[in-house]
Amino acid sequence: MRHAIYLPLFGDLADPRALVDIALAAETHGWQGLFVWDHVLSPIPGEWAIADPWIALAAVATVTARIRLGPMVTPLPRRRIIKVARETVTLDRLSGGRLILGLGIGIDTGRELSAFREVTDARRRARMLDIGTKALVDLWSGATVINTHEVILDGVRALPGPVQQPRIPIWFGTERVSGPPVARAAHYDGLFPLHARPADIPLIFEAVAEIRGDIDGFDVAVVARPDTDVDAFQTAGATWAMHAFWPGHRPDQVLRLIESGPPQ
Repeated sequence: MRHAIYLPLFGDLADPRALVDIALAAETHGWQGLFVWDHVLSPIPGEWAIADPWIALAAVATVTARIRLGPMVTPLPRRRIIKVARETVTLDRLSGGRLILGLGIGIDTGRELSAFREVTDARRRARMLDIGTKALVDLWSGATVINTHEVILDGVRALPGPVQQPRIPIWFGTERVSGPPVARAAHYDGLFPLHARPADIPLIFEAVAEIRGDIDGFDVAVVARPDTDVDAFQTAGATWAMHAFWPGHRPDQVLRLIESGPPQ
């Protein structure tokens, strides 16, 4: 199992210089990843300072050389696909091929969709996610992408491609541990089930293997909080533990955990 720090870029953690210090400490103390929330408004009650994840991750990429990094997760239906394609390739190249891209349908908690007249119907967003992910992968490959109903790309080709081949790894964030979200993820590289229990992990892998034939190279990442039995998740087969912080946590609290090192 690999261990990553998982941060909301909220409050004191919205300071990009603090994130740089955190990234440097994570690399120094043996952690394997640093992942951040991607929000434009707060899903948590109250008014919060919020940082942009892409600029923050670019800063992380320039001061580290080993840890994996990425947004966890980006709601693709509220994004322009060509913009995401440029951001992901640029970040992958800047980091030397260390990006893992977390994608999801997004939620309207905090009015992150409705405040901007984005699509709020969940089924439609799920379809947009499927079509948008395929278009994104096609853009990474250098293929010319033609217009669809939900993703407006009319004969668009994007160069250069990412460092990682055949593509940047894609994980899907979900609140479910079965059904369409797992089936979607099986065609890509990983699943980030936000509310999984250890008993759910073998069932996820079984469902993935039934669709793709094996589980080689497929990751299942789980949220790890102070009361989480990480050993139980590791025994169940989870491949990443995302050691999570919450809005209101301070950089010194994050650094204290980082400096203790990842679980052995």
